[in-house]
Order: sequence, then C-alpha cells, then structure tokens
Amino acid sequence: MKPKAGFSVIACLFAVLFYQSVFAHGMSEAEKNAIVEGGNLQFIWLGASHMLTGFDHLLFVFGFVFFLTTFMDVVKYVTAFTLGHSVTLISATLMGVTANYYLIDAVIALSVCYIGFENTGGFRKYFEKSPNLLLAVFLFGFIHGFGLSTRLQELPLGEEGILLKILSFNLGIELGQIGALGLMLALLFKWRRTRSFLQISSVSNHALIAAGLFFFLMQMHGYSHAVNPDEFGFPADSHFHAHEAMGSQSQSQPIFPGSEYMTDMKGAAVGQPAGE
Repeated sequence: MKPKAGFSVIACLFAVLFYQSVFAHGMSEAEKNAIVEGGNLQFIWLGASHMLTGFDHLLFVFGFVFFLTTFMDVVKYVTAFTLGHSVTLISATLMGVTANYYLIDAVIALSVCYIGFENTGGFRKYFEKSPNLLLAVFLFGFIHGFGLSTRLQELPLGEEGILLKILSFNLGIELGQIGALGLMLALLFKWRRTRSFLQISSVSNHALIAAGLFFFLMQMHGYSHAVNPDEFGFPADSHFHAHEAMGSQSQSQPIFPGSEYMTDMKGAAVGQPAGE
C-alpha cells in the first residue's frame, strides 16, 4: 500500500468515525421492545452488532495487536482484554452500576490514544520505559466493559432471565470481536509483507492517536451539551436549535420535537417561559 493510499484510507476512516459519533447515542422505544421480545438470540445479535459498529473498541483492539506476530501473543492479549471487559460487563449490569455514558466513552477514547502512543514509542521516548502492555490491556478492558454495560442497561432487562440475557450479549460481543479480529490480522499480515510497512505503521498509529482525540472531543461535546445527562444527546438536525434553546427561556413554543419534555439547567422546560 502506498503512503498516499494510506492517507486516503485514514480520511475515509475519519468520515466514518464522524458519522458514527453523531448517531452513536440513542435507541427508539420500538427498537428496545423488539430486542427484549426477541429473546436471547436477539441479545447475541445486539452484542455482535455493537462490537462491529463500536469503532472505539475496534481501534483499541487494532492497536494492541498491531505489532503482535505470533498466534500465542494474539491469544494472550485478546484473552486479557476479553476477561477485563467481561468482568465489568457482567458484574456492573447485574448490580445496576452505571455512569454517564459520554464520560465512559471519553475514557475509552483515551485508551485508543494510549495504545497509539505506545505503538509509536512515546513512552520509551519520554519516560524511558513502557508500562506493562498486557496489564494495561487488561485494565482498559474493565473500562470498555463498563461502557458496554451502560449500553446494555439502556434496555428494560427486567429480573427474569437477566443473567442469560447478559451472557448472550457478552457472547455476541465476543463473536463480533473474533470476526473483526480476523480481518485485522489478515490486513496486518499483508501490510507486514510490504517494504513500506514501517512508514505505514507510523501513519496508522498516529492516526489512532488522532482518532482517539477526535472521539474524546466528540464525547465531551455530547456531555457538555446534553441538558440532562440521563437522556440521549440532541439529533444532529436539531443541534443549532438546541443551543439556542439552552440560552433562552422566553419562547412559548417548543424549539424542536420533544423539547417540551426536557429541562434547562434551572429546571424550567425548554421552550417554555420560566414561570410556567
């Protein structure tokens, strides 16, 4: 792959990341009910699809397998990550422990920056010694699992059969991860056979850092502009109107569909006078 082609791939990646970051949060009630009523197979599908569209998770996996050349190394690191995110996914969901998903996803974005920084030799350059990568992957797995748990807890899981639902979702996550990992390893195998691999690896891992920063800024943007942290962020086509609504309490009509159910920082309904 030529460097110019590599930059084109990275540009396409950022376009996909932007689209995903805008529409990442939100699930209609109809979709929630369809998943719950669909049974455990539906939860497996949900887990697999979430992993395959969770670019922050995939970029982290891509980063820590980037320089792994043996099958046993791949198994060791993937197992560490899988154990980490499985522990928090299952335990946090069972105990009902949750947090603002924008903040959790922001930390996950920083994990992508971490792995890119490690791959470019940043720790060795500035701190003389790199932290234990296997331990870091395991610990970051906890955070990724917590992020997955916050997504799962958006569904009305109920009490009956909840453990089986969680395990089905987790199985779907692992199946999606295995499928994505196979494509990553095939791509890396092909790249390593090219003369320009060192240049490609530098560009790719700097792109990981940039993508992680991009995700981080988008998540913090979503956090800072969500009127209620427990609600989804604003639709993209209502963004400007939402900004205007947050700065004004004097209008008598809702600014955008559903805004009458949201409150501003002082507790007044958005789009309604403060005294109503």
